[in-house]
Amino acid sequence: MLQTDQDKKASHIRNLSTLELAQALMERLAISPQDWHQFKSNRKVRASEQAAAAIVFLLKDQPEEALQRLNQASSWLDRSISAPPCPTHGRATKSG
Repeated sequence: MLQTDQDKKASHIRNLSTLELAQALMERLAISPQDWHQFKSNRKVRASEQAAAAIVFLLKDQPEEALQRLNQASSWLDRSISAPPCPTHGRATKSG
């Protein structure tokens, strides 16, 4: 019996550890350097990124780090934090 692509994907996912799945999710949700300016202030994107990181830290038995990331995710959602300005914009550069 031939496996369908969907069956192969499901089988692959079942073979991954919970930590590997969480790390894959964290990588998927991380803002890439080329997308930073587009998403740096997007609250849903930033909260998702931090929540995924929290799961990874929790699975690695680092509850303090997990809590920090969960607090950051919560702060993005409740609007108590905002993205800092980009360090490479708005500053005059020194020339020799």
